Formats: sequence, structure tokens, C-alpha cells
Amino acid sequence: MTSDVLRRALGFDPEKLAAVGPALQAFVDRGELAGVVTLTSRRGEIVQAEAVGWRDIDTGAPMLPDTLFRIASMTKPITSVAALMLVEEGRIALTDPISRWVPELANPLVLRDAAGPLRDTVPAGRAITIEDLLTHRSGVAYGFSSEGPLQHAYERALGDPAMNRLTPDQWLAALGGLPLAHQPGERFHYGHSTDVLGFLIGRVEGKPLRQVLRERIFAPLGMSDTDFWLPHAKRSRLASLYGYDETASKLVRVEPEMYDEPPAYTPGGGGLISSAGDYHRFARMLLGEGSLDGVRLLRPETVRLMRTNRLTEAQRQIPFAGMPLWQTNGFGLGLSIAEGLVENPYACGASGAMTWPGIFGTWWQADPIHDLVMIYLVQHQVPVTAHSGATIATGRGAAGRRALPVYQNGVYAALQDKAQGSQARDR
Repeated sequence: MTSDVLRRALGFDPEKLAAVGPALQAFVDRGELAGVVTLTSRRGEIVQAEAVGWRDIDTGAPMLPDTLFRIASMTKPITSVAALMLVEEGRIALTDPISRWVPELANPLVLRDAAGPLRDTVPAGRAITIEDLLTHRSGVAYGFSSEGPLQHAYERALGDPAMNRLTPDQWLAALGGLPLAHQPGERFHYGHSTDVLGFLIGRVEGKPLRQVLRERIFAPLGMSDTDFWLPHAKRSRLASLYGYDETASKLVRVEPEMYDEPPAYTPGGGGLISSAGDYHRFARMLLGEGSLDGVRLLRPETVRLMRTNRLTEAQRQIPFAGMPLWQTNGFGLGLSIAEGLVENPYACGASGAMTWPGIFGTWWQADPIHDLVMIYLVQHQVPVTAHSGATIATGRGAAGRRALPVYQNGVYAALQDKAQGSQARDR
């Protein structure tokens, strides 16, 4: 157990840090969240860890430090690291056209109007590149991030983004039959780009993405609880997913389908299940500029490239999911980077912090300035549309999501030796 002496030595006020747990418990007591697991470390030492509430309300099973969570889009930085390992090895390049490995997207058509008729298209002005996939500038969309006929076309052709019975080849063929929402390179448009990247990685390696990630990242880092498939022996550890029923005025359990055996479809953009401890090791590797406990996955210069903004000034003026995210954040190769700290829905504490959250409320941040990692895991479903980013990220209209800034502000308020210009999140 971490002592107050160690917390003080690492720059924290123990009393303020101890107040984080009760503040999160209040959300559980009000019935706004089922439960939450947090883990905070500085200089590699854990200074705060909480398991609050229930992983299953009906059975009374409590949240535990090793509870498993569907981390959704927190999968994306992991897949991006695997891609950058291949870049370092010279097996792919950021400028490579993806058609070399994904011929299904060799000659895409592009909608004249992203919300317009599916047949009103023009040829792509150039090929989609590896960098386009890493920065969500490929023109590939999600159904829920789209509007008009394209939204329904995605849903019909591809089905559930996370749970799917198609093989990677079948899925890529179906995607290749859909038009792009925008020209390659034109703008950040959130979508299946990292899923395509993951299947591309599998084709380069000649093995399933699940195996690639296990061999290249999970086994070397000791992430034994992270996988696209949850074995039956581990299912009692999985936190249940809940949404808030406005009519009943209570949390109601959501029952996503589970695979009975390892799936062929392993979406690199959102399919992983993991734990606070496992993702903490991944985040620490990024803080270590590609290395953790003597294991190096990436060169320091590659991690620095990963956390360097790639969006143009014009692209930063375009809202993300209905909010001006790029006014306070940049986007690098597979993750976002904090720049402004006031009214920042995704990051907190210090400029340069790396993050990318998951749709079920999971969040993490690696802050290089303070050598600080924060992990926050919940399973809280809210409605998702092309303009619902404010609700998903900040809790407006979804009370349970307001627990995240309580955690963020609580940790940075307890940090006594903050760098000049850093601060808790202003909301």
C-alpha cells in the first residue's frame, strides 16, 4: 500500500488525494454511475488507486482493482504503436498508399456532399496513405459519425463497429463498396481508419492482428489481461455496461453480445478489453518514450513524432463531434495532445499530455511534464451521434460522465509541485 510519506515525496498532498475516492463514490450513491476504477502514478510509483461501486449492480459484485473493461477507442493508440513499429522496421512508411495491402480501397469514390446522395460521387484526388489512417484523414467514416444516407449505408454494410461476425477480408470488401465521406487528407473525420490500419498490419505481418498485438506489445509489456476476446474463466471480472434510463430514472444494464471463441474480426479501433493495471503499463511505455522496464517498443524520436500535431490550421477549425476540440488539442499519430487547458474536454493538467478516450467513458492520460499517468475506467453508455461529443466527453446530459473531471481536478489539485502554466481542468 502506498504510504503518505511516499505521496509527499512524489509531490502530492495526501489529504487532497484521499478526497478523490469519496468524491467519486458520491456518483455511485446518487445512482449516476455503477462504479469506477482509477489508477494514478507519478515517476512510475502508484500514488492513488480506487475501486468504487459495483461491476454488477444486480449481483452486488464490487469493482476491484483488476476489474476488466471494454476500453473501446482506447484501443486506437495501441494499434497505432504497432503500426509505428513496422514503420521503424521499414516495412511500411507513413507516405505509402494503403492500396498495396488493402486493394479494396485502391480506387475509392468520394461523396460530393458527406450528407448527400450515395451516387453523387467523384473519384478520390489521391490515394489513401498510412498517415491518413493514423490521423483519421482517410475519408473513411463511422456510421454514427456520419449523417444522411452514408450513416445508414455504413450500418447496413458493416454492422456493429465492435462486435461483428465478418472476417477481416469480408469486412474490408464491404467497406470498399462504400464511398468516402471526404477526400483523403482533407480533414479529420472520425471513423474506421484505425480498424483498416489494424487489418493492414495483419496483412503485412501475415498473421491476425490479435496475434501481432500479443507478440509485439502485450507479452513484452506484461499486459496479460488485454485481448480482443474474453475467456469464460475471466468473465466474472468484466464490469457490466450500464446506460441511464430517463423514464425509469435509473441505470439499466446493457447486454452487448459476447464471443464464444476468439473472433476473426478484431477491430484495432475499438475492440479490446483491458484493466487499469495493463493500460497503465502501456501509458508508462509512452511516457518512457517507447521503453518500459528495459523493454523498448519504439524509439524516442518515434514517440515524439506520435505526440506532434499533424492537423493543419484549416483542419483545426472543423468541429469534432459538434465541439471545437482542435482549439485546445492537436492530433498526432493515433492520439491527441493537449495544448490549451481551459475548457478542454479531453485532457487536463499540462500541455503536451497524451490521451484518447473510449466511448463507454474510459479515459487515460500520460503527462510528460509531470511524469504522471492517470487511468479512469467506467462502463457507461450514452447515445452517440455525429454531434454528441459534448455529452460523451463532458457529461452534459449524462450525469455519470461528470465524474471524470472530478477525478482529473482532484488529482491535479493534490499535486503540489505543478509546472508553471499547468492547472486543473477549468469547467
